[in-house]
Amino acid sequence: RVSLEEVLQWSQSFEKLITSKYGPMIYKTYLKTEHSDENIEFWLACEAYKKITSQRKRTSMARKLFTSYIQPEAPNEINIDSPARKAIIRNIQEPTQSCFDEAQRIIYMHMERDSYPRFLESKFYQKLKHSLQTNGNNSMVN
Repeated sequence: RVSLEEVLQWSQSFEKLITSKYGPMIYKTYLKTEHSDENIEFWLACEAYKKITSQRKRTSMARKLFTSYIQPEAPNEINIDSPARKAIIRNIQEPTQSCFDEAQRIIYMHMERDSYPRFLESKFYQKLKHSLQTNGNNSMVN
């Protein structure tokens, strides 16, 4: 269960939200209301992609990322600039661990600048915080 302490930390920085235990899942639920949950899905997929050590698995995952998020008219197409898209298209045949880094950085910035401030102001986040504050889950006793 998410704690008040964790929820309050999310307002300190986008990085605290996206690297916490429950933050990405709750943020994704919020992004669905904005119809932009492909951003967090792509970001999390890139985090998993970077941990792949097998070249065969990396190539397979790179193709999945490409067809889901990068190629024009992809089902979950993300908003990245043309140079970043073209670089991925060039590198997709021999994908490296870092071939999605630039796209991931762009998406991180989109989320941090656009949807994260709205998330903090949202009824969704405010209600969650309020429910934890009023249910007394903020005691430090385990």
